[in-house]
Parts: sequence; structure tokens; C-alpha cells
Amino acid sequence: MTQRNNFVFKALHIFAWVIFVGLCIEAGALIVNFIYSLFKPEIVHKLYQKLDLSQMYHLNKSAYFSMYSFILIISILKAYLFYVVIRLLSKLDLTKPFNSYVADQIKILSYYTLSIGLISYIARQTAKNLQHRGFEIDALNQFWADSQAWILMAAVIYVIATIFSRGVEIQNENDLTV
Repeated sequence: MTQRNNFVFKALHIFAWVIFVGLCIEAGALIVNFIYSLFKPEIVHKLYQKLDLSQMYHLNKSAYFSMYSFILIISILKAYLFYVVIRLLSKLDLTKPFNSYVADQIKILSYYTLSIGLISYIARQTAKNLQHRGFEIDALNQFWADSQAWILMAAVIYVIATIFSRGVEIQNENDLTV
């Protein structure tokens, strides 16, 4: 492995950590918002992203809990996705990258990415349904605006996982013949 590749790999590892920390902060802030909205709804507009769904809470509690559940699940899944990326990067050996652990972790990445995409799509459709019923949902669109991108990314990652699985098979066959 060249010095340049090693530097790029370490930079990607640091970048993944930064994204992971940011997503954890976002998920934690959303959880705090949710708890505050249940007990002290009058100060929610001062909290993270000013995500004030108090009108929805007073009009229809099931709509409120479903929308907030979607937001929390998506944010937690995004944070966990980057945790898996960090685990993969810390165990990845670039001198011999084709091993079963890497192939499994890439496959897990594709599953979580697909989950984020599908849940985002369902949340977006649910929000559109609520908008037709007169609820204000403009503040929520930021959480699931890119659902198709997540689904497409899951497909690409799954193809990469399949290629890695085949690479592991070929490498194991070559190790047995030597």
C-alpha cells in the first residue's frame, strides 16, 4: 500500500468519525426535543432545529407520535450506519481486503442503507397524507427528502458486497491451491 493510499484511508476514517459524532449529536438532540415536547411543550421552539410539532400534538396525538417516531428511527439508523462504517474501517486490512468480515460488514451496510431509504419513503408518504388532512409538515421534509437516494445507494452497496463476497471465494480458492 502506498503512502498516499494510507493517507487517504486515514482521512476517510477521520471523516467517518466526524460524521458519526455529528449524527449522534443530532439523534440525541432529537430525543431531547421529543422528551421536552411531552413535558414542557412551551419551550420546544427554542430547542434543536426548532422542531415544534405542538399543533400536531394537540390535534392528533397518534399523528404526532408516528411522525416523531419516523424522525427518531431515521436519525438513529443513520448514526448506527456510520458506526458500522467505523467498525469496518478499523478492521479493514488494505493489504488483504477480501475477507469474510469485510464482505459481511458491507452487506450489513447495504441493509441499513435500504432500511433508512424505505423508512424515509414511508415517512414521506405518511407526511403527505397528513398534509392532505390539513397538518403543517414543512419542517419535517428535511428528515426524509432523500429517500430515493438512500435506496439507490443501498443497491450500489449491495452490488459491492456481492463483489466482495465473490472476491473472498476466489481468494480462498487461491489460498487452497497454493
